[in-house]
Amino acid sequence: MNKAPASVWRNPVHFLAFGLGSGASPWAPGTMGTLAAVPLWYLLAQTGLTVYLLLTLIAFVIGIWLCGRTSRDLGVHDHGGIVWDEFVGYWITMIAVPVDWIWALLGFILFRLFDIWKPWPIRPVDRRVHGGLGIMLDDVLAGVFAALVLQGLLWIWG
Repeated sequence: MNKAPASVWRNPVHFLAFGLGSGASPWAPGTMGTLAAVPLWYLLAQTGLTVYLLLTLIAFVIGIWLCGRTSRDLGVHDHGGIVWDEFVGYWITMIAVPVDWIWALLGFILFRLFDIWKPWPIRPVDRRVHGGLGIMLDDVLAGVFAALVLQGLLWIWG
């Protein structure tokens, strides 16, 4: 069971790294973090592709610092409640995907599957890259894998 530190509710850096508090869930914090990313994706998707890509890139860069700082503060590498990486991974999954509940659900499922299974090269990256970049990078790769599958489905289904 996930044990979130009290600092999540006092420290704005920890609050963001814990996905606006969603990572404080005692059960399945990564799934809860991804779920919390869905409404934010909906808002991001309204901005147009260029702005969406730029904001996702900014969220990734900020996430390296947020996750690294929170990890150091807590003294735990990649604490289960740090879910900013799930936010960014989901947003990568959903690049150029129609704003529709079925695509949001497919993206959610695919991203969670790749994030949990960690197929090559995700698992080796997760084990070898440390700090904030390491926390972010495995979810970015899971998002890329999920995005490729979603884009393939979009191509097939027209």
